[in-house]
Amino acid sequence: MGNRFTERFGVSHPIVQAGMSWASSNVALPAAVSNAGGLGVLAAGPMFVDDFREALRGLKSETSAPFAVNVPLYRPQADEILDIVLEENAPILIASQGGPGKYLKRIQSASVKCIHVVASERHAKKAMEAGVDGLIVVGAEAGGHPPPAQVSTFVLVRAVALAAPDVPLIAGGGIVDGAGIVAALALGADAVQLGTRYLATRESRVHEAYKQAVLHAGVEDTTLVGKAFGPIRMLKNTFSERYLEAEAAGADQEVLLSIFKESSLKLAALDGDPDNGKPEAGQSAGLIKDLPSAEELTGRLIDEYSLALARLSELSVSLKGGL
Repeated sequence: MGNRFTERFGVSHPIVQAGMSWASSNVALPAAVSNAGGLGVLAAGPMFVDDFREALRGLKSETSAPFAVNVPLYRPQADEILDIVLEENAPILIASQGGPGKYLKRIQSASVKCIHVVASERHAKKAMEAGVDGLIVVGAEAGGHPPPAQVSTFVLVRAVALAAPDVPLIAGGGIVDGAGIVAALALGADAVQLGTRYLATRESRVHEAYKQAVLHAGVEDTTLVGKAFGPIRMLKNTFSERYLEAEAAGADQEVLLSIFKESSLKLAALDGDPDNGKPEAGQSAGLIKDLPSAEELTGRLIDEYSLALARLSELSVSLKGGL
C-alpha cells in the first residue's frame, strides 16, 4: 500500500488514526496503530503539560515506528506543548484548529514534519502555500469538528485534491473500512484518517459506556450542535435534544451558549455519561459493530482494502469485455 504518503512519513500503510481527545490521549492506542504499520496519533488536547511529556516518552518506548502528536493550536499552553514536541524529538506534528503560520517554521527547522488539519478548500490552499508537509481534509460526516459549511468528504477531498495536487492528502470523515479507503484514494487522497472506528477499539481510552453508545448507533444517530460556536458532530442524546429544541425555538445566543457549556466531551469520555455529555462521533458510527484491538482493526482494514480493489478489478474486466 505504498505511495507518496507512506514514503514521506515512513509508515507501511496509508492509514492514520485520528488524534482524538481522551480516546488517544494515551500510549496504548497510538502505539498499537504505529506498530501495526499505520500512523498512530497521540492527542495532546486535554492533557496537562507534564502528563503529555510522560505520555510522549512512553510512546517512544513502546514503538520504533513513526507516530504523530496532535496539538490543537487554540488550547492553553499550546506553546509549551510544542516545546515538548521539539525537546522529545517527536517525528510528526498534526496541528489543528489554528493557522500554520505561527508554528510552521519553528517546527520544520527542527526536522519535524507538519501535517495540518483543514475543513475547507480555502484553508487547504493557505496551508499548502505556507509549506506544510501534508494535509488532513475533514468532511461533514466526521465526528468532532466537521466543516462549518458542511461539505461532504466526497466533495471536499476531490476539491482539495484538484486545488493542492503537490501535497500529500489524507481524507477524513465517514471512512470506516477498506472500501472507504479505496474510495478516498480514488478521489485523489494519498491516505485516510479514521476517528470513530479507532475510538471503538479496546485500546481507546474512553469510557465503556461511550463505546457501547457508538456500537448501538445507526447512521442517522448523530447530529450537529453549536453551529454558532463551531459545529460539533456527536451522538444524539438528552443533551443534544435539549440544545436543538432551544435552537429551534429561537433562543438567543446567550441562552444557547449557556446550554452548550453545561455539557462536555469529558463528561462522556472520562466520566461515563454519554447521555448528558458530548460523545463526539461521526456518521460512520452506524457501520461499527464490534470492539477489536487496534492491531486487529488495522490488519482488517488492509485485507478489506485488497478485497475492494479486487472487486473493482473484476468490474473493470467485465466492462472491458462488454465494449
